[in-house]
Amino acid sequence: MQSDWIWMNGKFIPWDEANIHVTAHALHYGTSVFEGIRAYSTPDGPAIFRLHDHTNRLIKGCKILRLELPYTQETLNTAIIKTVQKNQHTTCYIRPLAFRGSGKLGVDGRQNPVEVVIFSFEWGAYLGTEALEQGVDVQVTSWQRMAPN
Repeated sequence: MQSDWIWMNGKFIPWDEANIHVTAHALHYGTSVFEGIRAYSTPDGPAIFRLHDHTNRLIKGCKILRLELPYTQETLNTAIIKTVQKNQHTTCYIRPLAFRGSGKLGVDGRQNPVEVVIFSFEWGAYLGTEALEQGVDVQVTSWQRMAPN
């Protein structure tokens, strides 16, 4: 898994330079929100599946976690589209991720900066080609998760 470019905090940087510090709050306390988005090849170029819905959910997740995003939904949508274009992908997986960066360690990380990265990479069948050919084993539970409020 590797591409040429990652959108990080408002600018494109080479894949190998996209680093965060080991003291990032998200690394210690899990203060991050992400989405998993697919883009599919079409005759008109890549089609990003339900982009608006994905970024809307990302923004709502950030609000629940009290991550104040420094970007609008329109900016995130544009950054996602440009990330796919800059990496010259047609069919790919896209991962926008918002997280608390380095600063103060401790449970309350609201003083730490909110960082945002977007990367994309070529990815075939989600569970591999074997799953398409042979099927998969799954377990389903009757347990229902409580809805967030």
